Amino acid sequence: MMPTMEASYQQFGGGDPDDSEETPQEFGAMIHIVPESGKSARWNHVEDLDSFFTRNYLYHQKHGFKCMMLQEVLELVQFIFVVVFSTFLFNCVDYQILFRNKESNQTVNQRKIALSDAIVPSDQCLANVSMMWWLVVFVSVVFWLIRAIRVVYHLFQYWNIKAFFNSALRIQDAELDNVTWHEVQKRIREVQLEQQMCIHKKDLTELDIYHRILRFKNYVVAMVNKSLLPVRFNLPLLGSVIYFTHGLKFNINFLLFWGPWSPFQNNWHLKDDYKKANKRQELAQQLSKHIVYVAAANLALCPLILLWQILYSFFNYTEAIKREPGSLGSRCWSQYGRLYLRHFNELDHELNARLNRAYRPASKYMNIFTSPGMTIIAKNIVFVAGAVLAVLLALTVYDEDVLTVEHVLTAITVLGAIIATFRVFIPDENLVWCPENLMTAVLAQVHYLPDNWRGNAHTSRVRNELSQLFQYKATYLLGELLSPMVTPLVLFFYLRPRALDIVDFFRNFTVEVVGVGDVCSFAQMDVRRHGNPAWQTNMPPAPPTTTTATTQLPNQYNQAEDGKTELSLIHFTVTNPEWRPPTDAETFVSALRTQARREAVAPGTQLLINDNSLSSLGVGLSEMLMRPGTVPSVPAPSPLSPSNTIHMRTSRAEGPIHNPQGSCHEQSLGGSVMPETDPMTDMSLSTLYLHEVHYRQMRRRGYHEGSVWLRGGPSSSRTQERTPLIPRPS
Repeated sequence: MMPTMEASYQQFGGGDPDDSEETPQEFGAMIHIVPESGKSARWNHVEDLDSFFTRNYLYHQKHGFKCMMLQEVLELVQFIFVVVFSTFLFNCVDYQILFRNKESNQTVNQRKIALSDAIVPSDQCLANVSMMWWLVVFVSVVFWLIRAIRVVYHLFQYWNIKAFFNSALRIQDAELDNVTWHEVQKRIREVQLEQQMCIHKKDLTELDIYHRILRFKNYVVAMVNKSLLPVRFNLPLLGSVIYFTHGLKFNINFLLFWGPWSPFQNNWHLKDDYKKANKRQELAQQLSKHIVYVAAANLALCPLILLWQILYSFFNYTEAIKREPGSLGSRCWSQYGRLYLRHFNELDHELNARLNRAYRPASKYMNIFTSPGMTIIAKNIVFVAGAVLAVLLALTVYDEDVLTVEHVLTAITVLGAIIATFRVFIPDENLVWCPENLMTAVLAQVHYLPDNWRGNAHTSRVRNELSQLFQYKATYLLGELLSPMVTPLVLFFYLRPRALDIVDFFRNFTVEVVGVGDVCSFAQMDVRRHGNPAWQTNMPPAPPTTTTATTQLPNQYNQAEDGKTELSLIHFTVTNPEWRPPTDAETFVSALRTQARREAVAPGTQLLINDNSLSSLGVGLSEMLMRPGTVPSVPAPSPLSPSNTIHMRTSRAEGPIHNPQGSCHEQSLGGSVMPETDPMTDMSLSTLYLHEVHYRQMRRRGYHEGSVWLRGGPSSSRTQERTPLIPRPS
């Protein structure tokens, strides 16, 4: 049943599949509720805070109890519809009559076929159902019952969450869309002080709550960052290809986090054996065996999952493709890209906001690469297909009976699809060639790009590599359709040989945090242990400490790649300005802020980030950045300035909005009103500055560091177009 659940997880997971993934083990959230004054409830000692905080987050992001339950119930109805409608189409329609390959007495007399003529009687319909199809229906019914039980379970769970929001947090469902998650988080911390939901520590920090919600997600992000998960494959003719689908991700999560054989004893505690070095071989053999079991289950149920994928994709995408044939030529962020670009301790709505802002510059960047030969061919195909289509449309306008001619309607549809498809290869005549500026704008939002892309944004190599992160929707859909067949092969031939490395990873990179439990040590954002000196300013030596915590210096094995630790720390401090980081983290942030301010006002420096390259960064950026060729006469606002915060009045906001002047400069950005300065702008500037710091460090050391995503080393090609992202003192 596990792979069948995988298929439903992909399509019926209740909105964004990542939301369901954030949820730890479904069963086990125990809340001790004691009535208080007959009107409210008291929440003390919540045993499973991971599930509790995750449900609070999902409750807020999915607009409350009514919307969540309506969505889940309609998903059950939708599942029934797909099964029943598919059974009807395969067994209860006489397509020979429908296509007029044979005619009944009625049709001979009427010469016009009605839909009822092609529908066979109910008894004959049931007789047409094969034994194999009955097996499919039986499996579907069992799975639907499991889903129904889960919906009932969620009904009671989220009713408790509703009571928590209404009573403890004093937030009514009607107000959810006007309250940010950070405001909800602040009230949760206040309730903790009053009612002690967590009995192991009195005060919960913002990081404690993030750890609870993102415990397993942080492990996955770290594994992708350290190239531990098998996602890159060398294929004949295609070369290096990244393949990471919902199905593969679901199976990995099942094996490593919430399945019966996972290394975790419960949501918050790693099994003790995984912390012992002498058990590593034994545990690796067990994990390898379990991977084989899961791969075999996927292989056995591959036909059912594949059938479901095809049917659901057909019902879901056919109408959209008919309405807008070019939709498959648009792009989306790949599943791998969402993990590679994700910070440690970054919630779904924060990640989605970043990637949505990066969508426009990334699309513009991908569109500036055109093939002159393909453009000529595409223009001619569009001309010929358009001419034929114009004649057919003119004939149908003159006499609508033309549509009754065999295959005319089909020809019109196919010609429209051909025109929409080949128009993708015809560039916009107003397109401006500025790859470096566009790549800078993309970097300002996604925050992570391989080092060897710098200065090479004009090359096809970089464009092809970015397409692995920012893929066509058609490519995404094809990958998901192939997932039932490819996933068992990846599990058996690629994930299984890494069982020992995975066991070592859990042992070496798991730390116990008081009041939180076992978490991925990378998620602590410890710049001393997991930072990379090449991504840091000159930090002072660590002060002497008497704690027993590990203080080992970073090395290649312990370091997070691509500046993940440093950028994650900056992102968390910007989006949670009230959070008080540890001494080392605060020292790093302060040193970076000080150096950024010093360089912003240094004589002879100039900010080379222009409005064209960063037009997508946000409102007020022109005021924050001096134009090229000018020297700032006053200190420019620096990154990482958490003073004077306000909340944006939307539940999808990334965090508190910085507004040092105390006023809002209203300007439209994607249909929303944004304050003059905000975490998005702060983080974008901080990202560009930190990448410039890293670039300087690499130049001083005389080498170019390869990227964990693409270990190909530096590119031999160089271009005159390279410009610094942030000025250097003269």
